[in-house]
Amino acid sequence: MTVKAVKMPCTSANVYTKVPDGGWGWTVAFAFFVVEALTYGIIKSFGVFFNDLMESFDETNSRISWIISICVFVQTFTAPLSTVLSNRFGHRLVVMAGGLLVSAGMVIASFARSVVHMYVTIGIVSGLGYCLSFLPTVTILSQYFDKRRSLVTAVASTGECFAVFSFAPAITALKEQIGWRYSMLSVGVLQLGITACGSLLRPIVIREQEEVKAQPPEESAETKYMLENEQTCTSIESIDSGVDITTSPSNVPGKTKAEPKSEEPKQHGQNPADNNSTPPAPKTKLLDFSVMRDYSFICYAFFGLFATLGFFAPSLYIIPLSRSLGIGKDHSAYILSAMAIAEVFGRIFAGWILNKKPIRKIYIELICVILLSVALVAFPFASGFWGLMICSVYFGFMLGTVAGTHIPLLAEDDVVGIERMSSAAGVYVFIQSLAGLAGPPLAGVLVDTTKNYSSAFYSCAAGMVLGAVFLALVRPCKTGLCHHHQQQQQQQQQVEESTAGPPPELPDDFIDMDIGKAENSGKGSDSVV
Repeated sequence: MTVKAVKMPCTSANVYTKVPDGGWGWTVAFAFFVVEALTYGIIKSFGVFFNDLMESFDETNSRISWIISICVFVQTFTAPLSTVLSNRFGHRLVVMAGGLLVSAGMVIASFARSVVHMYVTIGIVSGLGYCLSFLPTVTILSQYFDKRRSLVTAVASTGECFAVFSFAPAITALKEQIGWRYSMLSVGVLQLGITACGSLLRPIVIREQEEVKAQPPEESAETKYMLENEQTCTSIESIDSGVDITTSPSNVPGKTKAEPKSEEPKQHGQNPADNNSTPPAPKTKLLDFSVMRDYSFICYAFFGLFATLGFFAPSLYIIPLSRSLGIGKDHSAYILSAMAIAEVFGRIFAGWILNKKPIRKIYIELICVILLSVALVAFPFASGFWGLMICSVYFGFMLGTVAGTHIPLLAEDDVVGIERMSSAAGVYVFIQSLAGLAGPPLAGVLVDTTKNYSSAFYSCAAGMVLGAVFLALVRPCKTGLCHHHQQQQQQQQQVEESTAGPPPELPDDFIDMDIGKAENSGKGSDSVV
């Protein structure tokens, strides 16, 4: 049972002596579940408005689809800004502000008169709000858990999947009653719940319990006077030899500057429970760019860049692919629903297996990515309803194992560690934005060129395979390949030190020897004269 070091009011930071793996973290996990549902859940359910927007604005499907493309790009592109603001103002205020932006963008969009207005309101305003809401929430959730981090994060991330089940039919039924504009307005009001969830994100401070060391017993006054007199006599007797051998701390090299530091433990070695004020938060960089010098993080970022290409294709092209194979519209919707259900189980399974940790988590992620690549390659070979259904369930399950864990995995020591996760997550998601923006148009060009939807799945599979290659290099870059040269230098330095041998020891009576030599030389000079 983790004991708090300092008892705080509900509006202050939670101070623990170690990572709680529970406590208020369960409230944060619930908040992340709701935030996931009101961000990614709404984005994935936005397709229910597509036909209404095309009819109202007299636009093509391509121009309407740019609303979500711009939204997702802004959400990922502004990830470093989210990191900077979180480190400066705290996760709570940033998420609450993000919730206001998300709600305001959706509410204003309900009064839009052209698709360009949608680009600004939902694409830019809500997109920025999504970034400020999602990334700080998943970051602070990772700080509340250690051993259960993978399992809790994976289960909480299923809010996105459950939202797709509930929001899509609910919004469709609501449109039939009040129209798409008031339905979008209602969705915007519902997204104010992100602000309420943000208020639950109490910051956490991990402070090691300080032990009060027993002070040595004070020496008696008589003993002190005897020591001082002995030191004074020794100094006076050594004046003639020209060597000051006093043992006073002020005359020992290197001790003068170290003396004031010895008083610090006495000042800070107090019982934390006696301090009723909030402990000062450690100073952190607004955005730690040192992660860009970490070869393991660079490889992991390239994994995220290429793997993102494989995240979107089935969701966008599974229904067109099924229709091209002669499958009806209703049965195509069942395939997509089955994929979403399988993704829920995939996320939970990934969290459970990562929590068991039979092998290193980075290797478990690598296996899941390889199996996900196989699922993408299998889609073009499927035929008929049941063939696509099996591929969709398999893909949804494997997608859940990767999508729910690739960002929390940044907190592992094999990548960057929990201390630098906030900055690493901002840079990582920013790099992902490039693939998120370029991926859909690239797949569309391939489909238009080949007149075959299978080419989109092949391109995504190629990107996933490249991502697996870079993911396989993360662990070697952390411990092996990139540190091999440094280890060789250290070994060479150790060999040189061992070859040189220890420095020669001076005799204990070197002062007497010097004095004797000086006296003999003085007698010799007198005899010569």
